[in-house]
Amino acid sequence: MISLILSLLVGMLGIGAYHVLQIGKRDSRIPKGPPTVPILGNSHQIPEGGLFKQLKVWAKEYGPVFSLKMGPSTMIVLCDRKAIHALLDKKGNIYSDRPHTYVGDLVTGGDLIALHQMDTLWREKRKVVAHNFSPKQLDEKHFRVQEAEATMLMKDLLESPNGFYNHVRRYTASVGSVLVFGHRGPTFESFWAHGVYDVMSKWTEAMEPGANPPVDEYPILKLIPKQFAFWKRRAVAAGQIMDSVWSEAVARVEQRRARGDKRDCITDTLLDQWGKDNMPMSQHGFNNLVGELVEGAADTTAAQLLTLVMAFAKFPRVQTEARKQIDAVCGVERSPQWTDFKELPYINAVVKEGMRWRPVAVTGSPHRVREDDEYEGMLIPKDSTIIVPIWALHHSDEYEDDESFIPERYLNFPKLANDYAGSSDWEGRDHYGYGAGRRVCPGMHLAERNMWRIAAKLLWAFEFSEPIDPKTGKIIPIDADAYNRGILQAPLPFNVTITPRSAQHVCAIKREIAGATEFLIPWSS
Repeated sequence: MISLILSLLVGMLGIGAYHVLQIGKRDSRIPKGPPTVPILGNSHQIPEGGLFKQLKVWAKEYGPVFSLKMGPSTMIVLCDRKAIHALLDKKGNIYSDRPHTYVGDLVTGGDLIALHQMDTLWREKRKVVAHNFSPKQLDEKHFRVQEAEATMLMKDLLESPNGFYNHVRRYTASVGSVLVFGHRGPTFESFWAHGVYDVMSKWTEAMEPGANPPVDEYPILKLIPKQFAFWKRRAVAAGQIMDSVWSEAVARVEQRRARGDKRDCITDTLLDQWGKDNMPMSQHGFNNLVGELVEGAADTTAAQLLTLVMAFAKFPRVQTEARKQIDAVCGVERSPQWTDFKELPYINAVVKEGMRWRPVAVTGSPHRVREDDEYEGMLIPKDSTIIVPIWALHHSDEYEDDESFIPERYLNFPKLANDYAGSSDWEGRDHYGYGAGRRVCPGMHLAERNMWRIAAKLLWAFEFSEPIDPKTGKIIPIDADAYNRGILQAPLPFNVTITPRSAQHVCAIKREIAGATEFLIPWSS
């Protein structure tokens, strides 16, 4: 009897050990990928930083559609235009969820459009974004704010060009804050300008791929006490900052409204529409919704604009080419406006090349597939995380001399990104900077107009160059790879020399400043 019991125990242990060792193993039916080890799968091969570049290496080695095993979970990487269209675009009904993220919930309390599942609440929130940042609203109404704030950016650069880094960030934050909260940020030090960056710097750090243990794959890791888990403390701290900033912003709006000062902005409109008792979400969810509108309007666009400033200085040829069109249209009498879009196709190409050269969301936002699917004979298992590796796509062999900034790549793409993202011509897609499928960035219309407007005005008004060492007289090269780590990447502070193109340009800017200053008065208090 004892012998029989021992035999049963040994057998049960053997079966248990077998099943444990199957964790992390790649099913032969799914796309190929790097070799796995038991239990971990490929988790041990995920770099703490720089995953976006490693994805390009793996795509070359294992094919443009490959898999990674994160313990018991599967990640499918689509470094292929055709596959992205076939799955995310054409099958959006099953590819538009987000994978659950424990760390994301620690930061947001589960209240963030970017992390929501594709449910009723997500549709309600996305409808708010789509309506308020639609081309119609932007081109018939919001453009006045963008034009005025763009003029104030030129004013800032005239007065203190060395502060360009925060001037650019102030511009995008102030546009977002005026449209969302009815308040502008006249300086970067003001709450309405720097608040969004306080939030985003901690958010992007906490959410960087590889920066956290695989807690969603191994839920037992949730039990680690906070005092022994830096990653958990970091996420909670990021959430506290997010809550603090957006609750303060909404409180200021409510205090203003209590004084009888209602403004034409998104938050006031939603408060009038829903009131306190009919909100389709919690107060925390509402705060995060309006805050996320500013996050989308400010942070990523500022990062791309700073990338363009960097590119202008490192690739001066771009300035020369752009001005052939700009000067013919605007001369020295006025700065470019959005109505000049069709006359200045090179500026559109500049913006697109910036999105390709240094995309902000280097690994994209992950999708989750709701049910088993198949692509070209390969199994895509239910609940797999689907990754569109944007940096790797933009630096593939498709792009000759991919590390150079060459707007001419896009001269045959005269339309805005939205027109290409919504097209069935997957081979003719311009770039993937705004994602793909139903989860494509709903704020792309605002972002496109902001970037085009600022690129055109800056190239019209100023000369950009790498700084000169005063002792040696030699150029101090800008490091084009010096970007912050995180889920969203922006250039680290860098130096660039900015000078007005001529006295006539300065006079024209000063004429425009007077009108912009007067227009912005209603949002300045």
